[in-house]
Amino acid sequence: MVNLNRLTSWTRHLRTRRGNRIFLQAVKMFKFHMTPFSILLQRICEVLEEYDSKFTFPLTASTAQSNPILVKWLKSSHHEIAIHGYKHVRYPFLSTKHQFLEIKKSIQVFKELRIPFQGFRAPYNLYSETTKELINKFGFKWDAGIGFHRDYRNGHKFFKIRLKDGKESSYTCIPLCEWSDDRMIDNYNLSSEKMAKILIYHLEKARKVNGLIMYDLHPIRIGQNQYIQSLRRLLIHANKIDAWIPTISEAINYWSKHHQWKDSAPVCCLLTGDIDNFTFFDYIRRI
Repeated sequence: MVNLNRLTSWTRHLRTRRGNRIFLQAVKMFKFHMTPFSILLQRICEVLEEYDSKFTFPLTASTAQSNPILVKWLKSSHHEIAIHGYKHVRYPFLSTKHQFLEIKKSIQVFKELRIPFQGFRAPYNLYSETTKELINKFGFKWDAGIGFHRDYRNGHKFFKIRLKDGKESSYTCIPLCEWSDDRMIDNYNLSSEKMAKILIYHLEKARKVNGLIMYDLHPIRIGQNQYIQSLRRLLIHANKIDAWIPTISEAINYWSKHHQWKDSAPVCCLLTGDIDNFTFFDYIRRI
């Protein structure tokens, strides 16, 4: 029944997108996966280590379940892992029952694999009111996708939302910059240099208000040889202005205790990147 509901969700998802676009995207993903995911992660990790920066990886539980090498690498790193659902499906197209089962199963898998987690991001950054309630019910400390909504994406502070009963969410939300790497690469085909300029521009906007900025930079894209320099250029600039680049949990914990950024940094930069496929076969199974 759960699989049937996922299939229905995916069918409705396809109706919102032209078939030709799906085909072109699959071709692009095939080319991206010609570089092993382990190499993409290694590139990202080397750049992050060079500039004393950390990353948060929202990970689908089904990908973790079928790729122990990926899990081993992530767990051994000093970066953070968050839950990105069980399968990469649009939650607003699922019933309340099946949203509950998707999140519950993802938590079970993470616990079975002994993957520590505190946060959540829904696939496609899409939420229904039910999703927001369930994140609260399951006790997540933070959410990294609600902040992509147009009402929040231009903010530079942590925030909480009002739930159906009028109460404030127990979890913290973070504004998510609309300029993700998939938008810059898939939609606009920008060069690494232009991508870096956009990322730096939004970092500077956050710095003016001593705020924070969070980016969504998918490893399958940002780790490619032709795009990794955009991350490097962002980190070079961030180091130059003494920005703090921790994991999401580190940032929330520090701010809640001190109401300022670590070492009185002028801005906090949060780097995140969803992992919902490890091989091209994972991507095909997702389709």
